Amino acid sequence: MINFKDNIFADMPDKLDKEYFESIVKKDNIIIERIISNGHTTPNGEWYVQNKNEWVMLVRGQALILFDHPKKEIMLFEGDYLLIPAHSRHRVEWTLPDENTVWLAVHF
Repeated sequence: MINFKDNIFADMPDKLDKEYFESIVKKDNIIIERIISNGHTTPNGEWYVQNKNEWVMLVRGQALILFDHPKKEIMLFEGDYLLIPAHSRHRVEWTLPDENTVWLAVHF
């Protein structure tokens, strides 16, 4: 077996016009990805609704997530994690505007 080593903070884009998504691992029914936001939010009127569960951890930065049913806002700080059940309408309402917010997301 080959060991793969990297760093969640390596090769960060210098400038982000939109939120950055990078798959780290894709295996069977699991996807692990790094997401980088810098003041980015879900576009107005749009919601994420996924067919898989998503476990997300904020590695760096801050973010505000809004769930639609029931309406609930959740503020995330570094180290916080959250399980987003499949088919839950949610959106990113806010991320830090002047520094990278780094997420680790596991879809399963």
